[in-house]
Amino acid sequence: MATQYEVEHNIKPTTTTRRRKVDMSTFTSHLSNIDPTTSSSSHHNPHATATPVDVSALFRLLQDQMGVLASTSPTPENRDFLNSLIESLQEDIARPPTQIEGVSQEFLDGLDRVDRKKLKEDEQCPICAERYLDDQYCLVVELPCHHSHRFDLECVGPWLRSKGTCPMCRKEVGKRREVVVEKREDSEEEDDMDGLYA
Repeated sequence: MATQYEVEHNIKPTTTTRRRKVDMSTFTSHLSNIDPTTSSSSHHNPHATATPVDVSALFRLLQDQMGVLASTSPTPENRDFLNSLIESLQEDIARPPTQIEGVSQEFLDGLDRVDRKKLKEDEQCPICAERYLDDQYCLVVELPCHHSHRFDLECVGPWLRSKGTCPMCRKEVGKRREVVVEKREDSEEEDDMDGLYA
């Protein structure tokens, strides 16, 4: 229904279409309550661990949201992909791990952002199946496992925070590469470079 102002000024009411996005406010709240590494965590004991029931509930929240997206999936490919994620989460619900193996919020914040100019017109998020460029303020990230593994940050964030793997190839993405420092054998000669101790 148009307001009086819109009628007087011949303004057409805009229709906002609800985008298919993961609503993870409950997930995020639950994660911050059970993960002692979260800075906003209510834990006072850094050695406290979440109970299996808590961890199982975290994966159930994520699974439920993936199920909602799968039920309104626009394509069979998207539905199959979401169903594979749902099945993967079922194992974690039945036998919850002793600790949450997901990435940190700092890692998530540091993921490579994809410039809007580099996105193709028909490129879409594998999770929500929405085209990136349909969103005026899209925030697309590229995972370090492969340059084509791109997602809306808000869609892939909960998966990465809980699982720590790429939803597509299931490679661990939160592991940092170890820097190998080669030890030089001529360190004795360098200690007395100027011949001061001869």
